[in-house]
Amino acid sequence: MGIQTVRGMLPAGSWTYSSWRPPLLAAVVDHLWAYSGPTSHRRKRALPNGKLELLLNFGEPYRILNGRGTERCRIAWLGGQQQGPLLVEQPARQDVMGVRLRPAGAYALLSRPMRDVTGLSVDLADLIGGAAGELAERCDAAGSVAGRFRIVAEWLVGRFAQTRGMDEAVAWAVSRIDASGGAVPIRDLRAQLGVSKARLAGLFREQVGLTPKLYGRVVRFHHTLGMLQEHGPGKLVDVALDARFYDQAHMNAEFRALGRLTPGEFLAARHPVGDGSTASEGPPAA
Repeated sequence: MGIQTVRGMLPAGSWTYSSWRPPLLAAVVDHLWAYSGPTSHRRKRALPNGKLELLLNFGEPYRILNGRGTERCRIAWLGGQQQGPLLVEQPARQDVMGVRLRPAGAYALLSRPMRDVTGLSVDLADLIGGAAGELAERCDAAGSVAGRFRIVAEWLVGRFAQTRGMDEAVAWAVSRIDASGGAVPIRDLRAQLGVSKARLAGLFREQVGLTPKLYGRVVRFHHTLGMLQEHGPGKLVDVALDARFYDQAHMNAEFRALGRLTPGEFLAARHPVGDGSTASEGPPAA
């Protein structure tokens, strides 16, 4: 299947993190991931990344400490587009998997305006009904990460086959923003599409959950987090220019606005695995 797995050790025991990018779902799913093991920090900061997150939990519940929507996340839930950091309290041990949905995938999965879930954590059953619980039960019984990934991928293929896709103009604009790392000027996209500012903004709120400008800012922020996650400390001014910020001060301002932290604070708190979407918050778990 091409699953990548990383293993590590904490004072409380060993952990594993697995990820898979199913080629068949590449246009709608960024990747699937799973974590099993003790928690290094009881609190984490989930940072905006331009995606929506479907989560299935097989252990103790999580608690959302800020934001809106469901406070205690128990079995299956979905996190909408985020415009700022989400503070999450994690159980002492975790057994959880997630699906990082691209905007097109989330829109097809839910078949509802994406603005309805922006900034929210929502019980999945409230969005899609009893199918949420059935999916969680099947995955819980699978007994392996590969089995869980396969079940969810097949389930998504079936769901997508029954729903409508994203508007072609929106899908094209999203792809251009993603490919540029959030740096493409939105006015250039509007000109090529021949649509007004209000029209494109309305379509984005409906099918992405953010305006085109804010989506581009979030994509660039996440792109920068990924660079820092992969390469670690270096000259931040070079990172800023590579990410197409005006200068380091501009990058720092975006980090404060979208992440409520500085690039240096992210580097100190980033997780050893993942794409930079999360950072530890507070002291290590006892």
